[in-house]
Amino acid sequence: MNFLRGVMGGQAAGPQPSGAETIQKLCDRVASSTLLDDRRDAVRALKSLSKKYRMEVGTQAMDHLINILQTDRSDSEILGYALDTLYNIICNDEEEEQDEAAQKQADDLGAQFTEQFVQDSEHVTLLLALLEEFDFHVRWPGVKLLTALLKNQCVQVQGIILVSPMGVSRLMDLLADSREVIRNDGLLLLQQLTKSNAAIQKIVAFENAFERLLDIITEEGSSDGGIVVEDCLLLLVNLLKNNSSNQNFFKEGSYIQRMKPWFEVGDDNSGWSAQKVTNLHLMLQLVRVMVSPVNSPGATASCQKSMYQCGLLQQLCTILMATGVPADILTETINTVSEVIRGLQANQDYFASVNAPSNPPRPAIVVLLMSMVNERQPFVLRCAVLYCFQCFLYKNQKGQGEIVATLLPSTIDANSISAGQLLCGGLFSVDSLSNWCAAVALAHALQDNLTQKEQLLRVQLATSLGKPPVSLLQQCTNILSQGSKVQTRVGLLMLLCTWINNCPIAVTHFLHNQENVPFLTAQISENLGEDERLVQGLCALLLGICIYYNDNSLENYTKEKLKQLIEKRIGKENFVEKLGFITKHELYSRAAQKPQPVFLSPEQMLFDHEFTKLVKELEGVITKAVHKSSEDEKKEEEVKKTIEQHDNIVTQYKELIREQDAQIQELKEQVASISSQNEQMQTTVTQQLAQIQQHKDQYNILKLKLGKENQNQSNSQGDSSQVNGLQTEELTQLREEVEELRKQHTLLQAQLHDKDALINNLRSETAEGSAGRSDNTELLKELEALRSQVESQSAEINQMTTERQELLRRAEAGSADAVSSSGGSLDAAKMAEVESRLAAQTTETDRLKEEVKSLSESRAELEQQLATATSTVAILQTEQAKLQTEVQESKKEQDDLLMLLADQDQKILSLKQKLKDLGETVDDEDDLDTRDQTDDDFEEDEDED
Repeated sequence: MNFLRGVMGGQAAGPQPSGAETIQKLCDRVASSTLLDDRRDAVRALKSLSKKYRMEVGTQAMDHLINILQTDRSDSEILGYALDTLYNIICNDEEEEQDEAAQKQADDLGAQFTEQFVQDSEHVTLLLALLEEFDFHVRWPGVKLLTALLKNQCVQVQGIILVSPMGVSRLMDLLADSREVIRNDGLLLLQQLTKSNAAIQKIVAFENAFERLLDIITEEGSSDGGIVVEDCLLLLVNLLKNNSSNQNFFKEGSYIQRMKPWFEVGDDNSGWSAQKVTNLHLMLQLVRVMVSPVNSPGATASCQKSMYQCGLLQQLCTILMATGVPADILTETINTVSEVIRGLQANQDYFASVNAPSNPPRPAIVVLLMSMVNERQPFVLRCAVLYCFQCFLYKNQKGQGEIVATLLPSTIDANSISAGQLLCGGLFSVDSLSNWCAAVALAHALQDNLTQKEQLLRVQLATSLGKPPVSLLQQCTNILSQGSKVQTRVGLLMLLCTWINNCPIAVTHFLHNQENVPFLTAQISENLGEDERLVQGLCALLLGICIYYNDNSLENYTKEKLKQLIEKRIGKENFVEKLGFITKHELYSRAAQKPQPVFLSPEQMLFDHEFTKLVKELEGVITKAVHKSSEDEKKEEEVKKTIEQHDNIVTQYKELIREQDAQIQELKEQVASISSQNEQMQTTVTQQLAQIQQHKDQYNILKLKLGKENQNQSNSQGDSSQVNGLQTEELTQLREEVEELRKQHTLLQAQLHDKDALINNLRSETAEGSAGRSDNTELLKELEALRSQVESQSAEINQMTTERQELLRRAEAGSADAVSSSGGSLDAAKMAEVESRLAAQTTETDRLKEEVKSLSESRAELEQQLATATSTVAILQTEQAKLQTEVQESKKEQDDLLMLLADQDQKILSLKQKLKDLGETVDDEDDLDTRDQTDDDFEEDEDED
């Protein structure tokens, strides 16, 4: 009606409703309307008012909007309006320019509504379910709303999504959406989701995120791509940073190799857009995440190796030496190369071989050092070059030697600029930052390398015409005493402390200059301002190193005299207090956090990371060395000598034990050879058994043939006188052979009884023995098997003899029948047939004779093998007795050694206790390890015996 009055020109009755009242009416319509169109219109109106009346819509309509999401799932339009309205009241609009107070109020309002929304986890679960809708008007507002929730209440929403079934998987499906708007906003959503949550990072990674993100980066043009590439790289950094599991998955999936094309910038480097600089910066940052020094050493080395093998390091070095590269990209590339080569010898060697494209070509290290000592170069670039040089020398004694060699007189080339010349030039430059950088770089060339510390003592410098050259060590102390800037003095003191640390020869050279010790004591004893406290602490550290590593070769500056000097000139308590100034400095803890030198301004460059480790290591031992008296030192030296003597005795016993171990090993080898011989004998017996079986088969075949011939003979008729005459001689011979077989069988039985007696004796002896029981048991088993084989052969021979007798009996019966049946004259044909059969029988009889002869020879061979086995058993018994005797002697010797070692342990323990009573720190772990190792050796020897 109000609308009609306005159109007709009439006046509206009553005042216009306020925004809150209008929102209340719309909420009532949403709650009470039964028609979907009415609810849709009301939600659309709430959406239009949600930005202007954010507070009112949020407080009154949020529950109704959530109810719409639950009940009206079938209508995508109303769902889209509801999601957009919730997004407007929850999201903090950062695009609008607001003052600080208004922005803070808006942020608080968004956090309040977010907390109200996520208070019930079912609301977030409902939102995840809506993201499965493919409709653009539902999915896109849902993605934006979930992103806003994560921005305002990240931890709580992450927890709900993590426990939601398939929650992360639903969000990963957004990357596969063909609509770029949803895919790009999905990237922003995953960025918020993966922040500081390792569990979600792992799930996202194993949902094939790396493959999808790298594909998107390639499709978008890699470093030349737009904002989408930046979002992908930010998400990759989130997934990999401080997550060793994802880093290993990334490396094992061969994704490092796919990063190489990113850095192919080409020869024309003129077109560097702001987006390209940002993308390449993030790509370099991603490489550094994989090889960061904070990662585990094994994982870092593995990634470094992969980057070198796939050519990624070579590509980075190409960018390093290219022209036209922006300064910030060049700086980040230097830092990236630094961490790719840090601590890996192969990568460091490759970097040393890289040359800059100049005429003549110069090593990349020399070119970088020229930038470091040039005060006109940007500060961050100089810091990056210093970090690169430090990483090149980290755990690289070969590289340290090459740098120091460029300073030695025999290797200096006057026609070229070397790294050593640049470092010396920077060390004595008028620029304090160059002094500090050169001093720290040279200190890294000496880090943990005693050989190079001694070699650097040979370096001589020409100061001016007409004056003799001075050593580099002396020149450093001269500049130190001239009172230069604090930064220069700090750098020189750090160099000197690193140089003479753990190097008695360098300490002697330093003390040989009569002016050094008075200068240090004067610096420490003075009461100077705050700026000079650090210098005083470093001077105290340098003097403490001179005491701790002093070999007393200079009579005027022995350990005792230096301690007396400290007590008289400075005071022990004052000295320790000044020494503590180093660790109490505000910049000390910052430098100790990570290896890369990161400073806000040149004035803050005072500490080096490796030097902080050195201070931490030396502070305690120097304090003890200063407080220790001469008597305590003498007692300590005596105790050390005694311990060394006992260590020598233990070493001798160890050598004796090693010799015994070698002897035992030889005996084991002998036993092994005897066992192999035994196996060969078993193989031979097995072959003989196979031959015997073959003869048995042949004999059975002959027996069957002979039976058939006898049957044929019994049915034939022939001349009785001729048959009698022929068969009588053959039968006589067969009887004689049977008698011989019986005699041989009796002889074999007697031999078997003798072997049985020998086996019984061996059994009784093996029951008494302990060390050789297993070997004798095996031999007995073999002999018993051989005996059983001989017995079986004897049984077979008996069977053959019985069968032969049966054949003789049948033959005799056949001849008698032939005689009784003869009577009258036979015709010629029948006589011929009888004669042919008789000839065949004679042939078969000859064959049987040869077979019996071959069986007899086989039996003789078996008897010979049995005799050989008997002699082998006797030899093994003799060797067994020798082995038992040697083992008993070894046990006695080991028992004596155990007693001696126990006595030595007691003496060592008592001496250590004396050291502890004297206030000395005793390393118990090394001794315990030695004793445990010795005990383990003895236990292994006993187990083997």
